[in-house]
Amino acid sequence: MLFSRKAFGLEIFQDGAFMALTEGKAYAPKLNSFQQVVFPPDTVKISLREENIKKTDLFVAKIREGFLKLLAGTNKVSVSLTDASGRALLLDLETRFKTRDEGADIIRWKLKKNFPFDINEMHLDYQILQEKDSGEVSTLVSLISRKVVIQYEELLIEAGLQPNSIDFTTFNLYRLFSGRLEMSENAALMIWHRGTVSILIFYNGVLDFYRSKELPVAVGGMERIFREISSSLLVYKEKHPGYVMNEVFFLSPFDLIESFRSVVGEATGLEPVFLDSGRICSVNEGFSVDSATLNSLSPAVGASVRNL
Repeated sequence: MLFSRKAFGLEIFQDGAFMALTEGKAYAPKLNSFQQVVFPPDTVKISLREENIKKTDLFVAKIREGFLKLLAGTNKVSVSLTDASGRALLLDLETRFKTRDEGADIIRWKLKKNFPFDINEMHLDYQILQEKDSGEVSTLVSLISRKVVIQYEELLIEAGLQPNSIDFTTFNLYRLFSGRLEMSENAALMIWHRGTVSILIFYNGVLDFYRSKELPVAVGGMERIFREISSSLLVYKEKHPGYVMNEVFFLSPFDLIESFRSVVGEATGLEPVFLDSGRICSVNEGFSVDSATLNSLSPAVGASVRNL
């Protein structure tokens, strides 16, 4: 193909941002170029309720600088935000619904009494995971404060970008490796990324358990991460005593692969499989990137494939 469509993905976290420009197919992206942005201290502070960007001028300047260096050829960007900037949860609805708006209203009504903040102040999105024979509908619900997401959108636009989708990092990582994960019906995915541990368990190929928690290794070390994974597995097995996990996959910082592999293996009793972004994402000719950097780019690449 003489002219291939390029897709732009951006991961924003407290210390900086990664930008990835890809092309090709969603299931086999090719990295065209990337940029890393480092924010000055206290530029971004992740919060569920308050605006995350504290030094707006510095944020805009750094994002614009990285974007111009990327030479993207498109300003349409899919954005990955730290999980702690919002909430995601699995929710079963007792009845089916006819329209997407009706489904959102049912979800808001069901969550209204169970959240410590006004559900009407949250931007809500959801995905139907399964329609059960009983009539129940299993959904994955994402919530983020309207003022949080609006600030990100407005400042990215000021920096010259046009955000067309925003998701949490855990799900952009899943998206990148979904082709491999969907090959295993009863499996788990353990993610340790930028101080957040996420646990996803799949039953018959459908996401059936999700938990994400900030657990910096400096606080409690690997032992605390082991306890978090073990307690999550115990909770799940108590609800599903007949469940047999066939495979477990994991993602971690490149320099801590063996440490996290050991923790996941001990907690699950299985031999964990590392999801190597280098097996999914190739690199354009004439452009080189080391394995550790490609691993760090995974959320930005996972975000970009939404536009391929």
